[in-house]
Amino acid sequence: MSAAFSAIFTAFPAPLAARAIAPVFHAGNLFSHIFILFKSSLPKKITYTSNQYKLYSVIVFSENYHKIFPSFLIPLRACKITRMKEVRKIRSALISVYHKDNLDAIVRKLQQLQVKIYSTGGTKSFIEGLGVPVTAVESLTDYPSIFGGRVKTLHPKVFGGILYRRDEVGDRDEAVKFNIPDIDLVIVDLYPFGETVASGAPDAEIIEKIDIGGISLIRAAAKNYQDVVVVPSQREYLPLLELLETKNGETSVEDRRRFAAAAFNVSSHYDAAIFNYFNREQSEPVFKMSLTDGVTLRYGENPHQKGMFFGNFDEMFEKLHGKEISYNNLLDIDAAVSLIAEFDEPTFAILKHNNACGLASSNVLLDAWKKAFAGDPVSAFGGVLITNRKIDPETAREIDTLFYEVLIAPDFDPAALELLKGKKNRILLRHLGTKMTQQQFRSLLNGVAAQDRDLATETGQDMKPVTVAQPTPEELTDLAFANKIVKHSKSNAIVLAKGRQLLASGVGQTSRVDALTHAIEKAGNFNFDLKDAVMASDAFFPFSDCVELAGEAGIRAIVQPGGSVRDNESIECCNKKQIAMVFTGIRHFKH
Repeated sequence: MSAAFSAIFTAFPAPLAARAIAPVFHAGNLFSHIFILFKSSLPKKITYTSNQYKLYSVIVFSENYHKIFPSFLIPLRACKITRMKEVRKIRSALISVYHKDNLDAIVRKLQQLQVKIYSTGGTKSFIEGLGVPVTAVESLTDYPSIFGGRVKTLHPKVFGGILYRRDEVGDRDEAVKFNIPDIDLVIVDLYPFGETVASGAPDAEIIEKIDIGGISLIRAAAKNYQDVVVVPSQREYLPLLELLETKNGETSVEDRRRFAAAAFNVSSHYDAAIFNYFNREQSEPVFKMSLTDGVTLRYGENPHQKGMFFGNFDEMFEKLHGKEISYNNLLDIDAAVSLIAEFDEPTFAILKHNNACGLASSNVLLDAWKKAFAGDPVSAFGGVLITNRKIDPETAREIDTLFYEVLIAPDFDPAALELLKGKKNRILLRHLGTKMTQQQFRSLLNGVAAQDRDLATETGQDMKPVTVAQPTPEELTDLAFANKIVKHSKSNAIVLAKGRQLLASGVGQTSRVDALTHAIEKAGNFNFDLKDAVMASDAFFPFSDCVELAGEAGIRAIVQPGGSVRDNESIECCNKKQIAMVFTGIRHFKH
């Protein structure tokens, strides 16, 4: 790498030769030949440029100059070196990438900067296609690509050129001895392991997408960031190009350290994905989650809390309109997407603080909206709305009268979208598909608790009648409907429904009887008649008191998991009141 040495000499009157040569100059690990031209006995500052070193400031003094520098013809008093800012010039590059989009501009810039390029395989062919000179890695290593491409760059001449320390005398001597060239820039883009897993590819194909040479190049170059620039993924192509254009191939240690940080981010994320693939059965009790797309939010749940979201939001949603999405919006959006995924028929849901305050299914979307809104028009204010059907203009006109935070739909009619954009802060999201994680986790105490997502959804066929009265087909439909809602409600939870409409719910209560009492009271507040309605409970009834209250309110069918030691008391109470009750055997606590 290029650098400069500045030497300041204090000279005393003495017979001078035209040229004085200091053949050997030692300072710590520094070793070099310095050639100095003297024309007079006056103090001189001489700059010498070497192709081996960074920038140094050198001040030379010595009392025993004849012993230290016998070739000098003038007195010197001492010697001191001060290391200056480390700048490197890129003179050679190794490029081995999977994604080649936008690589052409970098290759052409490197050619313009007269950088020697090494490459292999498809990347080499790509560079040759640009008409840019490139040296095959195989000609450097004297070894071909072997084992179907599994071994290409794993060779001392490659890794030596990346890892050797330019300031270490021993390293430099060995590089010369073994004819190892400098590699100043490493550009790598790894095999798409995560994408291959997500595609559902067979195991053999997934294994072949475990990058070995690329990940090793990244780690080696990042480790030696004092001397080498590493570009670890396609995301860093543009930052590298900007650096090459603004600094003409020179980099500071700060530049190289930033790229190194990005490199270890890529390598750790890649390794975590591979581990999680092999640990799908959780044979190792280890928690590793790596999310690289972090977004700073305005704040957390409250303005005094900082908040961030890690994940690819754009993979699930296209934001069509509105203000910045908040932490609380994200919590409600997550709850809304999980809930709506339970329903196949046209359905509209309104959520507040992660719970459904209105939900209805109907063959006509507008009807579903009106019934959902009627469930709790007070709580709907400022809520999050979601549907599983395209928003049409007629439904949009009804929705537009309400103030709400977020509206989510799989699509919007152009006229409907134009109307709904009338409120500037209203967030409109096109749902691109439900791609939820199979595991859920949260920070607890000094660690993390993880669990499988609750994917159990009971249908009428999964419900076991335990009473004399049997639910009618219509009641079974409503029981399945109510059970889907209670599954996504905060415990303790009770849901009351009729005609595929949520009438009321009691959620987040410390006792089940309180949850039912709250639901019955709320239904009355909005003038719902509970006669012939159904009730769903997220967990069993420890006593028969809930059945007593339900019967008094007019409830005709109940769904619950069962499993209490007092199940018989609830069953006997249902029989006395001619209420049909079914067990599912599956509890749906949610905290």
